[in-house]
Amino acid sequence: MRGFISLTAHPDGCAAQVREQIAVAKASVRGGGPGNGLGNALVVGSSTGYGLASLLSVCFGYGAATLGVCLEKPSEEERVGSAGWYNLAEAHRLAAAEGIQLETINSDAFDPQVKQQVVETLRARFGKLDTFIYSLAAPRRQGPDGSWSSVLKPIGEPYSGKTIDLRKHEVTEAHIEPASDEEITDTVKVMGGEDWTDWVRVLQDAELLAEGCRTVAYSYVGPDVTRAIYRFGTIGRAKQDLERTAADLRAQLAPLGGGAWVSINKAVVTQASAAIPGVALYMSILFKIMKAEGTHEGPIEQIGRLFRDHIGPGMEPLTDDDGRIRLDDLEMRPEVQAAVTEAWNAITTENVDALSDYAGYRHYFEQLFGFGVAGVDYAASTEVQRALV
Repeated sequence: MRGFISLTAHPDGCAAQVREQIAVAKASVRGGGPGNGLGNALVVGSSTGYGLASLLSVCFGYGAATLGVCLEKPSEEERVGSAGWYNLAEAHRLAAAEGIQLETINSDAFDPQVKQQVVETLRARFGKLDTFIYSLAAPRRQGPDGSWSSVLKPIGEPYSGKTIDLRKHEVTEAHIEPASDEEITDTVKVMGGEDWTDWVRVLQDAELLAEGCRTVAYSYVGPDVTRAIYRFGTIGRAKQDLERTAADLRAQLAPLGGGAWVSINKAVVTQASAAIPGVALYMSILFKIMKAEGTHEGPIEQIGRLFRDHIGPGMEPLTDDDGRIRLDDLEMRPEVQAAVTEAWNAITTENVDALSDYAGYRHYFEQLFGFGVAGVDYAASTEVQRALV
């Protein structure tokens, strides 16, 4: 581990966590069993975090024939693959054992040719989609007319605020200069709603959206203490564009009786979120508070709730005034945020363990790559070559 980067992954640890998530997915289904009306599902960004949780939920929880799209590094000879690759290798193994159709296209989801490959795959072996989850989180986008990179910067004014150095484990101050207009535009291009729109257009033009098809993308709002760098920064500008896109797509899908929504999810540990100044420190404080009151959730619990209460078979989404599903409702309760702010104002390197669950945050981060998982023998030899069967 180097700060928010891991140079390796453990196949058995990743596999064990996938099995744990599948158990949660199955237990989360309203009515207590798979099926329940989900026929075919597409998950773009299917290998980690909320995307993986979505894939496991629709595939194992609801028995949907599922096609995933992601970009992961496969294992080769003695070279270790990426954590996302090992997540999917276990998911594929278990799907085959249970007789559930699961396929993955491992390639750049931004690429128009990959979209066409998805169309051909759906036509050949799946059919029309009942569910389309867009969970793509990538730092760069390559297109036929250029390439763009996203940045983590404030807009308008420099950012100064608390953060935690994940290498030194010290509470420090972060200082970041504001983004240029070009950086703002590029970040929206990479992380905004344009590609989601392109996917829906391609699928609709190919007549691959079933009557009542629902599509959901994921976003985050966050608290006051991170708002300047997140919600009011470049990433927040992109997420606002994503949220506006949902309204356009709802109108587009209305003739099919379908719908499009953005789900505002709770803060969870991902490699991407670890890179945002202040967010790791905020989550460490938040986790301590939510664990103490018994409301803490990870991605699989969140997505289980999304389908069970909002977009699963027979459900109608409950939304806020802006048409967004709010799975961050427990995180954003005033009493929780008041406790976060109190701890944030007082936290230092010396009291970080007392005022936060930083140890828990680090543990979650290591588990992203298959380490620190209970029941895994890390001293034993293991096979790094694992295929998507």
